[in-house]
Amino acid sequence: MARFLITLPGRADGGRGARPAFPDSVTDLRQAFGPFDHLAQVGRAAEIAGFHGALAPFDPEGDESLVVAAGLLRQSRRLRTVAGFHPGIATPVYAAKVSASLQRFSGDRLDWRLAVDLDPAVARAQGDFLEGPDRYARAEEFLTVAKGVWSEEDYTYEGRFYQVLAGGFQSPLAGRAFPRVHLSGTSKEALELSARHADVHVFDPEDDIEAVSPPGVAYGLRLPVLARDDDDEAWEAARRLWTRGGRTAESLPDPDPRTRLWRGFRPSGSPGALPGASLRNGLVGSFETVAAGIRDYIDRGVGVFFLEATPYIEETYRLGERLLPLLTKEGVRVR
Repeated sequence: MARFLITLPGRADGGRGARPAFPDSVTDLRQAFGPFDHLAQVGRAAEIAGFHGALAPFDPEGDESLVVAAGLLRQSRRLRTVAGFHPGIATPVYAAKVSASLQRFSGDRLDWRLAVDLDPAVARAQGDFLEGPDRYARAEEFLTVAKGVWSEEDYTYEGRFYQVLAGGFQSPLAGRAFPRVHLSGTSKEALELSARHADVHVFDPEDDIEAVSPPGVAYGLRLPVLARDDDDEAWEAARRLWTRGGRTAESLPDPDPRTRLWRGFRPSGSPGALPGASLRNGLVGSFETVAAGIRDYIDRGVGVFFLEATPYIEETYRLGERLLPLLTKEGVRVR
């Protein structure tokens, strides 16, 4: 059964809520449209349009994903929310406690997406100076401790990075489902970590999934998409997207003839992405063309899709109304 989640903005747009300047004698009682309103509308669109869930990505310069996830879980009834975060944000005990509370409040609809391998400059700006394999060693301990205090009442752990003495959750935090763990990366350390701890290993579109897939976990895919009624309309929209960044229409790249991927999407909530980061691969075309591309990945074993499309509210409705039904018609169970 394939599951489809929409990717939320890492930096929600509250600009439409800017208040006009009134003289002091005038009181404006209207509520402004703020960033949370924007996120709430994207989440509502995802729920109405039939998405299984939403990813609140880790964005070093954006909103805190666990806060975003909490808001979405509160205002939705069935939407699963995946919170992307860096293991260095807190101790695993505290991260587990926050998550156990969110599971209690939401009926176990919270999942985790750990961003382990950050760009060094981004990591240092977050107060994290670990490098190389140590990042994965810490993530290993982080997940081990988080799962330990979650499931054992008298849990003790002594590691390189974390220590716990006689910890563990009791009522009311005990007994909830541990968040599904999403990990990524194609290095030896990343794949070994996923094999031991992940429920889903998330790939990028250009990754050689068959060659590097860790055993025993589901496969996920981050996939930017731009879909319209026909291919010509989609490529016209892609051209506008390309030139919006100051590039010329003549430099618009062609899709890869073998994979049908177009390398023209900007990073959106990419873990550790810096300004000016390289462009990303995704699918462009009619709804039928994009559905066929997704079907190819499903045939290769991918079962979880994190779709990325902007503008967020409009595209979430568009994909839910036009793309997901096509996949259902092709025999892919969306729910």
